Amino acid sequence: MKKEADKTKARIKPMPNTIVSCRKDGHDNALAVGVASVASIDPVMVMIGIIPSRFSYDMVKDTGKFVVNIPTKEFSEKYMYLGTVSGRDEDKLASINTTDADIIDAPILTDCPVNIECSVVDSIQPGSHELFIGKVEKVHCDEEYLTEDNEVKWDEIDLI
Repeated sequence: MKKEADKTKARIKPMPNTIVSCRKDGHDNALAVGVASVASIDPVMVMIGIIPSRFSYDMVKDTGKFVVNIPTKEFSEKYMYLGTVSGRDEDKLASINTTDADIIDAPILTDCPVNIECSVVDSIQPGSHELFIGKVEKVHCDEEYLTEDNEVKWDEIDLI
């Protein structure tokens, strides 16, 4: 028999644990994002949700650029740090390995096995989060997680 669940706590699971990195005026930042998904297959797009009060919100909104970094369980402590400390208060990437993205102006978290460079094509704010739709410009993946056809072997990555 089914019973009504609390809709405020009935989120779709599993939810991807992602880290969105961004840059504005030479300042880099990253935040843990739990609202992320595929938005389109052709063209390839992803969607992320950011609460407007977050420090990174204006960075993404103003520049229209972001990188979705996919962390492994080994990155859990840093993931929690990025989700609990504000870039307004400190340089959150000071102790995290980064490099510049190839196509967009934003940092890539090199210790995450998959990094997806995105350019914002649209956004909407239906509720607590603004949903940014990003066209995928380039996907970086650690070689060990790629097939011979350069497809990501998601089932082999120990995701958070």
